[in-house]
Amino acid sequence: MTALSSLLARTLPRRNPWIRRPARVPLRAYGRGAVCDFRRYFEGESIVPVRSLDDVRQWLKGCTYVTDPQLFGCADYWQHPCAFEQSRAGDCEDFALWAWRKMVHLGYDAEFIAGRIVDACGEHRGHTWILFRSDGTVFLFDPVLAQRALMVMPLRMVRDSYIPEVSVGPDLKRYAYTGCLVR
Repeated sequence: MTALSSLLARTLPRRNPWIRRPARVPLRAYGRGAVCDFRRYFEGESIVPVRSLDDVRQWLKGCTYVTDPQLFGCADYWQHPCAFEQSRAGDCEDFALWAWRKMVHLGYDAEFIAGRIVDACGEHRGHTWILFRSDGTVFLFDPVLAQRALMVMPLRMVRDSYIPEVSVGPDLKRYAYTGCLVR
């Protein structure tokens, strides 16, 4: 157990994986491909203009999901959002980092979250997504979902299928979720 999960285990209840606390989360906790400070993902000029969340979803529908071993020949690599705009191909981190940057620029209170998704067989696999708040409702935005209508859903409808572990907010503050204790 890491020092972070040990601290959370002593201070937080285990039943709800969605309890969030500010924490000094190391980059590696977000995934092996997380090697740059999150501030870097906001650098550089975007070539994709968006004016709404619908524009973000529409642009993502023209992108292709490709694993890092297929695209880069390594287990985990996080593309910069500007590189993702050029390739229009990547895995969940690439889709989520690009969408998170666009949502923050649109003024959303959006978090980039790394955790796990639970599939139909009950298997857990690593995944990243966006959590955001709008008009008093919390939404989960999974930018790699094939159906555009399902990309954004109220959290209350999908919370049992996603287990958050760590996140970074629009102000670049890092958080740990009690989901990092649920394995």
